[in-house]
Amino acid sequence: MSAADAPTRKPAPAGEAGDERLLHRSLARRLMGRPELGSVVGALAVFVFFSLVAEPFLRPASLSTILYASSTIGIMAVPVALLMIGGEFDLSAGVMVVSSALVSSMFSYQMTANTWVGVGVSLLVTLCFGVLNGVLLTRTRLPSFVITLGTFFMLTGLNLGFTKLIGGTVSTKSISDMEGFASGRAVFASHLTVGGVDIQITIVWWLALVALATWILLRTRAGNWIFAVGGNADAARAVGVPVTRTRIGLYMGVAFCAWISGQHLLFSYDAIQSGDGVGNEFLYIIAAAVGGCLMTGGFGSAIGAAVGAFIFGMASKGIVYAQWNPDWYKFFLGAMLLLATLLNAWVRKRAEAAT
Repeated sequence: MSAADAPTRKPAPAGEAGDERLLHRSLARRLMGRPELGSVVGALAVFVFFSLVAEPFLRPASLSTILYASSTIGIMAVPVALLMIGGEFDLSAGVMVVSSALVSSMFSYQMTANTWVGVGVSLLVTLCFGVLNGVLLTRTRLPSFVITLGTFFMLTGLNLGFTKLIGGTVSTKSISDMEGFASGRAVFASHLTVGGVDIQITIVWWLALVALATWILLRTRAGNWIFAVGGNADAARAVGVPVTRTRIGLYMGVAFCAWISGQHLLFSYDAIQSGDGVGNEFLYIIAAAVGGCLMTGGFGSAIGAAVGAFIFGMASKGIVYAQWNPDWYKFFLGAMLLLATLLNAWVRKRAEAAT
């Protein structure tokens, strides 16, 4: 058969063969691939539910309170989400917040220094906690659950031991009359008035951190590293991803946000109880999990973690506005964790099947 007699083939239309990047994906498929999908649906359901059963829920002042409660969880849920995407956990995050506040308060009081000096020292010390977690994880190759459980107990003991050793009690002394306290409160614990409604500054911190984390995940090389390390650390290392630096950086991110939360705690209440913070680490992990972060790593988003925190903010205050027994809040946390984990697994399977 000559070349002239050979049957001609029509070129495959774009999207039917060749480069799969040219494939057209419907809006429904794109939405199914988003890790925030389940949390957004859950947030809408919780919002509608409490709007119907709790009359004060929709008042502007109530919504402001809900956003504040969400931000206190959300500030920490954001870095914890990035850490979970990277395939790790941090069980010391809750007590680290209190450690940060204690260092600021006790250093400022004992040294009779400007409170900003204590704030700066606290930042350095708290970042060292994050580095410690990251280095122990990468050097020992132990699971992050074991490493951070150990630092959780260490920090819990240090918080109580140093507070009693230095101050003689389980709480810190007041520093509200010290130089720099007013400006520190303005940065970490002030509020803005918008339309006659008070908006706490932590909401601004929260939204800024969500925007920053989202930019890192979706627009930077570091974001690619985080997903790669969480998906398969060995494969990521084989293609040149700095796995060790990425993990240490993620733990430092948790420590930095713990510092922000700790300073808010200090400048809001002045005196700090050394035993606070225990158990809050589970709130941060649950918020991230509800927001679409898989426990196995490699999948999730900062926006989803923010929505997860908002769900718990609505639940904690909605139960109060509905005049229910607040003990049901813990039941709600457990139920949401199980439902979110099942929903996220289902969404990911559908997304993988659609690609």
